[in-house]
Amino acid sequence: MRTASLILATITTGLTAGVFTEWSTTVMPGLGDVDDRTFVTAFRALNDAIEKPLFVGVQFLGALLFIGLAVVLHLRAEHRRTLIWVGAALAFYLVTHAVTYGVHLPLNEKIMDAGPLTTDADFAAARAQLDEAKWTAWNAVRALTSIIAFACLTWALVVHRRFTHRTER
Repeated sequence: MRTASLILATITTGLTAGVFTEWSTTVMPGLGDVDDRTFVTAFRALNDAIEKPLFVGVQFLGALLFIGLAVVLHLRAEHRRTLIWVGAALAFYLVTHAVTYGVHLPLNEKIMDAGPLTTDADFAAARAQLDEAKWTAWNAVRALTSIIAFACLTWALVVHRRFTHRTER
């Protein structure tokens, strides 16, 4: 159960880190080069697509649950070395969640709720509501914190394997 929780935590965290990294390196820079109407329309479509159970439930929240489970399963003293890395992953992933709930969701709601959008000025105002620079900067933070969480979990798997290999002898 310990190994399975670590593997699932690592996979789901890695997938989530990939999504946030892609938004930082490709999606937002690409959208930054388009007109307001295209930006708002595309951002809304992307936001709708990402708010599906596969990402939100399996990856984003699933990672948090699996990391938490891995922490609980490694609380015993003999698993302390693994626990340190899983605990660090949890701390970094909690920052990812805090940034998402504290910055991104409120900004996303502003652009999603803007309307009706009929004129170029309406689309410009909706885009301004998002505060692209703030959104992008904080997304870089959550990309980084989720990547660090993924790295910590990857190392936790190495430490866990060394421990289980030693105890199997």
